[in-house]
Amino acid sequence: MEIHEIRLFIPCKDYEKSKIFYAALGFEAESAGDELTIFTKNGCTFFLQNKFYGEEFSQNLMLQLIVKNIDEAYGLVSNLADYDIKLSDIKYSEIQEEHWGRVVYLWGPSGELWHITELRR
Repeated sequence: MEIHEIRLFIPCKDYEKSKIFYAALGFEAESAGDELTIFTKNGCTFFLQNKFYGEEFSQNLMLQLIVKNIDEAYGLVSNLADYDIKLSDIKYSEIQEEHWGRVVYLWGPSGELWHITELRR
């Protein structure tokens, strides 16, 4: 079996707010129906679904987004509220230093936790 990609389906509590959130992070949206949007950036893709939301699942969902420049990513994350008033309640951490690299923790609108990571090379 040759694998080309793994795509995640992220459930959301507020579909419109989540679409704004991912657009603010720089992902391009493409509708895949009334209840599904494909988000893409630099060849990375995932689905945002407007079905099957479960609070416990969403608040335990963790994703890692590996970036080349954590300072640039932090600048984007820390300015999310400036992108849209609906994102004013988005939570994020300061840049954390770890033995494997640097990371910013970003909680999405449904409680999903993004580990935005610059790996030490």
